[in-house]
Amino acid sequence: MKVALVGATGLVGGVMLKVLAERNFPLSELIPVASEKSVGTEIIFKGQKIKVVGVEDCLAQKPAIAIFSAGSITSKNLTEKFAAIGCTVIDNSSAWRMDADKKLIVPEVNGHLLTAADKIIANPNCSTIQLVVALNPLHLKYKIKRVVVSTYQAVTGTGVAGVKQLNDERAGKMNEQKAYKHPIDLNCLPHGGDFEANGYTTEETKLLNETRKIIGDQNINVTATVVRVPVFGGHSESVNVEFYNDFDLDEVKVILRNSAGIKVQDDASKFEYPMPLFAEGKDEVFVGRIRKDFSQPNSLNLWIVSDNLRKGAATNAVQIAEVVKRFL
Repeated sequence: MKVALVGATGLVGGVMLKVLAERNFPLSELIPVASEKSVGTEIIFKGQKIKVVGVEDCLAQKPAIAIFSAGSITSKNLTEKFAAIGCTVIDNSSAWRMDADKKLIVPEVNGHLLTAADKIIANPNCSTIQLVVALNPLHLKYKIKRVVVSTYQAVTGTGVAGVKQLNDERAGKMNEQKAYKHPIDLNCLPHGGDFEANGYTTEETKLLNETRKIIGDQNINVTATVVRVPVFGGHSESVNVEFYNDFDLDEVKVILRNSAGIKVQDDASKFEYPMPLFAEGKDEVFVGRIRKDFSQPNSLNLWIVSDNLRKGAATNAVQIAEVVKRFL
């Protein structure tokens, strides 16, 4: 089984290489793909050097699966070309996420919806992935009415430029090409994506639309505030969820502990709760600070943390590929 990785030289592409190796994905050949300026350079996969190729060279080799992590413009221009040769595309950009004809997949939540006919599959936004992994098992039991979420997102979510700006600021270097409009070190920026006419940002709107699509309930109300914080890896979310039905707090914890992809860290006596510093490099969605909201009925507070480059991007994409390979 030939697997192409489009965007192999990027930040997320590097993590995807690592995850493919760690999970021992059953490929016969890896085809790393990047822009023309990177063609001929080498990447390391399972200790082997492999030369980066261009798109046309890759298409000629007819990969069975192509994982895209090269931005929405590239995905819009190229994914259909791959699908046309019978390749199944897993796209990590925003290009197809809200397309009515494309499935938006988090395997723990809706991976069962995939079929052999799905040739372009969308990988959700990183902050949405960890949110729905934690909320879906509770929705199945109590039915969600409303979600209020505030995110605390790491600079790796902005890519290499975000990491560089934080490193430069901490080193006292001046950098004219900044990822953010303001300093990020020792600061919090209540701004992710582009501002829309209604005052929300595109990142906040994604949390609403993608959550509804993945869980499969257009009646769930979601309001979000996205904040960028000076953390390198791992997104955190403060989540208040209101259910239609009442719940038992101990039962909530049992449901979360028994749900795929979740690790509960919730012991106040030991100061145990999820933190991005310790979630970095791991694939689980960590959930803690689980407590009733006494200000209104049927409401729950959660603190949710996950590595945005792994479960929030690379690992979720590889998990989709693991489902897809069953059809090939």
